[in-house]
Amino acid sequence: MDPADAPEERPATRTQVEHLRRVVLTVAGLNAGYFVVEFAVALVAGSVALLADSVDFLEDTSVNLLIAMALSWSLARRAWMGKAMAVIILGPAVVAGVEAIQRFGDPTAPRVVPLVLASLGAIAVNGTCAWLLTSVRQHGGSLSRAAFLSARNDVLVNLAIIAMGFVTLWTGSGWPDLVLGCFIILLAFRAAWEVWEVSEEERLAAKALAGEVID
Repeated sequence: MDPADAPEERPATRTQVEHLRRVVLTVAGLNAGYFVVEFAVALVAGSVALLADSVDFLEDTSVNLLIAMALSWSLARRAWMGKAMAVIILGPAVVAGVEAIQRFGDPTAPRVVPLVLASLGAIAVNGTCAWLLTSVRQHGGSLSRAAFLSARNDVLVNLAIIAMGFVTLWTGSGWPDLVLGCFIILLAFRAAWEVWEVSEEERLAAKALAGEVID
């Protein structure tokens, strides 16, 4: 994306910044709480995909806490943090990849009922988080964009996990669980790239602003 073609982002007002901080702290709390729930269910169900998704809740908690701390930073530091967020988004993909590699020799079918129930709960949590973040994703640049993209993609992943559960019930195979792990990896890479692009735009904007100040 050419930075010159990107839509201009107006600076957030103090009220908008405070609203964003409240929203991301709420989202962080929701993610932290459901991480404990889904991690426990993933161990019981024996699902690679659900385990990766539970780790993603922990990652989302970290992302939103970092956003709350970085809101008062300069544009240049926000750009740097945005790049860090892009790397953090890859965390769940690494976890899913390691688990997938370990189980490729003998894929075991996960338990479907707890998997589906946990995914329905995750959809409710992630849907709520995405809805909360929709109104603030334009404030905070790449940081709030990282949180919104992560919550949005999590809903898609949860729907895919439910579909995979029914396929597993039909086939009795553990392969759908491994295939979904690859799907999670692709989503994480795409989200990370989008956030990286936005943070690069902020870096260029900060550099241009610094040049204007020197002139």
